[in-house]
Amino acid sequence: MSDFRVFAPAPVHGLIVLPAGESHHLVTVNRARPGDTVIAFDGHGTEWTCELTEARKAGVGLRVTATHTRAPLPCAITLAQALPKGGVMDDIIRHATELGAARIVPLSTERTQVHLDGDRSDKKIEKWRVGALEAAKQCGNPFLPEITAVRTLAEFLAGVLDADTADKATAKTVLKLVASLHPGAQPLKAALTQFKTTHGTAPTAAIWMVGPEGDFSPAEMQAAVTAGFIPVTLGPLVLRCDTAATAALAVLAYETLAPV
Repeated sequence: MSDFRVFAPAPVHGLIVLPAGESHHLVTVNRARPGDTVIAFDGHGTEWTCELTEARKAGVGLRVTATHTRAPLPCAITLAQALPKGGVMDDIIRHATELGAARIVPLSTERTQVHLDGDRSDKKIEKWRVGALEAAKQCGNPFLPEITAVRTLAEFLAGVLDADTADKATAKTVLKLVASLHPGAQPLKAALTQFKTTHGTAPTAAIWMVGPEGDFSPAEMQAAVTAGFIPVTLGPLVLRCDTAATAALAVLAYETLAPV
């Protein structure tokens, strides 16, 4: 694999001209030079193997030598993550991208201590999208996760219920899980076994809800269960919310991989 990866528009007549930001990063930061091999990707699974032909900061030119289309993971996973304190969400976004999350929904909950409004929210979301792009370049993920606007838990659960109604018309079913410290939470394997027994197949879409510091409140957990979410334990130890998000995504991605 080439050491150089860039996010790029689709080629025109076999040529890609990178925008100024990507051009600067490629030739000034990473010191790519004419003749070097560069992998360009569009964030939707298409990659182009290219030769760098012009090393200009304002607009690097790439000549496409091969095109590749990568298949997404067998299960499209949404991470619905309650906003943590400080810059922890930045790390969660990067880890979620590395683990192949298809969608990330930041949540405002009862115990959320960070509240984003207006311009501050827009700037944060843009920062998270930049972080996801950097992580995708680093790990070779050709897919960029969708990162939505911040939603309240009530808004998110209402959207899930609306989607459930639409999914019934198309015979689609989503596995809905919430990481839980509350009594009665079951292991992930038990939830997957139950899903496969009920639907006759492994899930092709799933949602993981992960709470903030202090977890979801009992009322929020009950609202999640009412919306069809299964409380799942991540083990006997109390995890930080960023560790919980990474562990939840990793185990579910592993368990839903297509058999080799």
